[in-house]
Amino acid sequence: MEKKEKKYMSDIHLEDYAEQYEGLQATVENAIFMGNRATESLNGDWNYAVDQYDTCVRQKWFNERYVDEQGFTVPIDYSFDEWPVMKLPASWNTVAPEYKLYDGSMVFTRRFKYENHDNKKVFLRIGAVNYLCRVFLNKTYIGMHRGGSTPVFFDVTDYLKEDNRIIIQADSTRRPEQVPTENTDWFNYGGVYRDIELVMVPEIFIKDFRISLVPGSDFKKIKATVTLSEQTDTVARLIINELSIDNEFSIRDGIGEIIIDSAPILWSPENPKLYDVTVSCLNDSVSDRVGFREISVKGREILLNGKSIFLRGISCHEESVANGKCLTHEERIENIKLAKELGCNFMRAAHYPHHEDMARLADEMGILLWEEIPVYWAVRFEREKTYQDAENQLKEVIFRDFNRASVIIWSVGNENADTDERLLFMSKLSKCAHETDGTRPVSAACLVDGEKNMIADRLAEHLDIIGINEYCGWYTPDFSRLPELMENSDPDKPVIITEFGADAMKGCHGDITDKGTEECQADVYEKQIDALRNIEYVKGMTPWILYDFRCPRRTSVIQKYYNRKGLLSEDKTYKKPAFYILRKFYMEKAE
Repeated sequence: MEKKEKKYMSDIHLEDYAEQYEGLQATVENAIFMGNRATESLNGDWNYAVDQYDTCVRQKWFNERYVDEQGFTVPIDYSFDEWPVMKLPASWNTVAPEYKLYDGSMVFTRRFKYENHDNKKVFLRIGAVNYLCRVFLNKTYIGMHRGGSTPVFFDVTDYLKEDNRIIIQADSTRRPEQVPTENTDWFNYGGVYRDIELVMVPEIFIKDFRISLVPGSDFKKIKATVTLSEQTDTVARLIINELSIDNEFSIRDGIGEIIIDSAPILWSPENPKLYDVTVSCLNDSVSDRVGFREISVKGREILLNGKSIFLRGISCHEESVANGKCLTHEERIENIKLAKELGCNFMRAAHYPHHEDMARLADEMGILLWEEIPVYWAVRFEREKTYQDAENQLKEVIFRDFNRASVIIWSVGNENADTDERLLFMSKLSKCAHETDGTRPVSAACLVDGEKNMIADRLAEHLDIIGINEYCGWYTPDFSRLPELMENSDPDKPVIITEFGADAMKGCHGDITDKGTEECQADVYEKQIDALRNIEYVKGMTPWILYDFRCPRRTSVIQKYYNRKGLLSEDKTYKKPAFYILRKFYMEKAE
């Protein structure tokens, strides 16, 4: 008996509907060095719709099918150009009250005109979409990307027309296999929250450009590396006018490097000197503003330009009351200024890559940065695809920020239990960071071994600098455990106390034993500083945190869905007493 073929409507019966979109995943391999390239912005008004059930990708709205094969008009579940309008980039949770807690999929679309001014290739660059994005252009699926904080590039050369329709599906759904996982201690802002732009390049273009001091060269050698989009043989030219550098060097199979004897003024927080650098090859030219400095570790010392440095830091989330994760340029400047007012020379950009503008501003304003990927708490360490996600995010942020003098530490994660699966996962990430960038130390924010009350994380063997999160006086109420922790530990590497602190709601007062009061937080800071100030192997600290931030886990009458460990209120208008206690210590350290 002949078996009848099953007939079904794919958009309602096909459970693995997303699988068909997995084949075109953009990764760091698609990334392009930007370097002041010609771009056309696609920021601005986009039509949008909440799409909780992923109907856009299930029904393939991008096909814009209004008539069936027999010529009958069919009903559709969308009306692109009649949808409401949102200005992108944006975190949708701050746009309207009804989206404040929305976690899921939203579809954005707009029309735009494009005129080819002899552009050989065109790429679509989106600075960040949280967390998963799928892109469609002119009824064609272009590709997808995972990772909510790093840029994505799509080659759209063959799909652009004079009049264009673009669709971006942004899906902020928290999933256990993602990086970060579904359980975090910050708010999961959704949206296309960094710039959207077309990038124009020639047929063969400079895909990557890296420049830095040669480690161990006594600060007298500059190394530049160029990678082209094609494996071709040619010549590149490097110009740094202020250093009287104008040198050509060979490119073989698409890659070339040059090492030049030079003695630039060294970049530091006290003197953030930057140089204008240009590199050209064939019909392409890119430029950058670069500082030259060397960061290294020797024994228990952290050395900046060969001199021991104490990292007077503060942790900071990328968030504001008005804009969520979509900070403005001015808000980032404000954060750096607040850190400098606090006496900081260092900031921990937690717990995911912040906007590239943060690192550029840090270069200009003179503040050192710790940059981190969100391998946070209990990710699926045993899952290979989860590791690949994490590694790609690490490589993407290194690709993006390699030339930033301010970025001195790559962190491969935060507060993970010391299990065999986690050790393998994160030691591989540490190895990857070292192989991808041999000029910077690698760290992670580790947990204290609670039973032994000492620094004993096995991951430390694979790190250059050990980060330690300890909350003595708060989550560990017995403060005597902090001096004991310091005494019990004998690391052979420098340690940064990456987190300590206590909640305090603005205007909440009481005794130092009253949790959540300004007095309690101030007392914790006093005791922490007294216990840590003379520990020989502690070479920095980034207390938790610069200002209060949203968190769905924090539901007490004091917290009100905010983590209140900030030294400032969430709107940054009020400095708590602990701010001034830490400032006093940092000013003493600076002297």
